[in-house]
Amino acid sequence: MTLDRVGDRSYDRPMDVTRAQVLAYRSHVHGLDGAPSTVGDLDLLDLGVQDTGPDGAAWALALRGVTPDDATTATAWTLRGAPHVYRRLDLPDVQVAVSPFGDADAGKRIFDANKPLKAAGIGAVEALRTIAALMHDLVDEPMAKGDLSAALTEHLPDPYRRWCNPCQAVHLFEQPFRFSALHAGLELVPGTSPPLLRRVPGWPDRVPGPAADPLSAPARLQPVRAYLHHLGPATPHLVAAHLDAPLRDVRAHWPDDAEPVTVGGDVRWVLADDVAALTEAGPTDVVHLLGPFDPYLQGRDRELLVADEAHRKDLWRTLGRPGAVVSVGEVVGTWRPRSTGKRLEVEVDHWGRVTPRLVRDVEEQAERLAGFRGRVFGGVTVD
Repeated sequence: MTLDRVGDRSYDRPMDVTRAQVLAYRSHVHGLDGAPSTVGDLDLLDLGVQDTGPDGAAWALALRGVTPDDATTATAWTLRGAPHVYRRLDLPDVQVAVSPFGDADAGKRIFDANKPLKAAGIGAVEALRTIAALMHDLVDEPMAKGDLSAALTEHLPDPYRRWCNPCQAVHLFEQPFRFSALHAGLELVPGTSPPLLRRVPGWPDRVPGPAADPLSAPARLQPVRAYLHHLGPATPHLVAAHLDAPLRDVRAHWPDDAEPVTVGGDVRWVLADDVAALTEAGPTDVVHLLGPFDPYLQGRDRELLVADEAHRKDLWRTLGRPGAVVSVGEVVGTWRPRSTGKRLEVEVDHWGRVTPRLVRDVEEQAERLAGFRGRVFGGVTVD
């Protein structure tokens, strides 16, 4: 039996992989196996760690034994226009890697901004290049996002701008603004709200704008490969959804060394170099309180991670998203912080049988979270 796959290639019948093996593999490559790491050793920084929520990337990295600092890590708007933390030394290569494959890819990433630009005969890549060039010229010193947006609005014509009802003002479209920043050599100043943007120190002398060939970036930083490595086995549909990229472009740039496997009867792909780790990984007896946007929860195959539909709806709700209690790679419940003065309590909704050991492990992690937030630990309530 042969299996038709992405493009015009075919493979013999793929190897079967269990769900437990997938979760064990992901726990390991995400650095959740309890072993301390460093910025240089944490491969997860190749994909980028989303910096969203009250604890953001700092808590996600702390769980993996890493303390981010301005000398070794940097934050930029990249995938889906969200802020992500990377190794500082990688940032110029990340800019190449996250560049769109072409106008169709760029147009999908910038959402509603693409329609007026296209109607005006302006390609999405050209628009990002134009905005990036202006940003590069305007930001000499750290500049607030609002101030930079206002300056860009003055310089750019209508196809780049929109009417904002909440502000009752004309603004640059949001996604082109975000996607252009790194292409202008700008990073986000950590811990600033509203965000400040500044020039990346030592940025290479290159023309502002997306790179012509995203695949010229180091392979480990290319988002399609990074997704397969950290959130695989996966399909082109899952990768395209994560990147907000056209499925056609993801298929066209699918890695030649991606190998098919089956998970629960579904055909998925994993990088050839990861097959052995996928089949050999074993569960680690570690409990974590993951933040709502932790990379472990970013896979688009949510039904694989959490089988119950009601639990999925609660965990990945649009507003007020809770964190996840993860034990041995399994999401076993949700958690929410409850602050009173300087005290931090953690409320856990456990989906299965509550054991004394689980309560003890959750308490240890909650106390760690309280210390991370500079609060006094006030205990855990488990429902």
